[in-house]
Amino acid sequence: MDPTKTFQTQIRATIKQSPTLIPKNYRWKYINMNPSGPSIKGLIKIHKPDQPIHPVINWRNAPAYRLSKLFMEKVSQLAPLHHYFNIKNTQDLSKKLEDIPIPPHYNLALLDITNLYSNITVKETKTIFANILTHNLIAPPNTTRATHVV
Repeated sequence: MDPTKTFQTQIRATIKQSPTLIPKNYRWKYINMNPSGPSIKGLIKIHKPDQPIHPVINWRNAPAYRLSKLFMEKVSQLAPLHHYFNIKNTQDLSKKLEDIPIPPHYNLALLDITNLYSNITVKETKTIFANILTHNLIAPPNTTRATHVV
């Protein structure tokens, strides 16, 4: 059974319960009118031995896609994280590496991360986010409504 319709109903209910975050006249912007489950395709890594498949997931039609983008914007505004060691893409990495003098006796290493995304529980995520807000002198909002869609 496809849970997309049920999830879409939960998304709509959450948006209605969040007038501070999303004013009534802007709700339509964050509801995907024709949602579908995320699609997946595989890209072959031809540069690696045994040519493993790299899964690529398209989330644009998922019910929560637009709402998650809004949430990430708000999180970035309320609890900005320092990005000293982060890169946006390979071009950003190349640009940053150009500015670093590398002595001839140094060796460069490329690390292929296999478990990049760890599982962080919702409870732990809320605690971390509340701590970041407190550190940034922002009062954490009442989170009782925010637990509707997880």
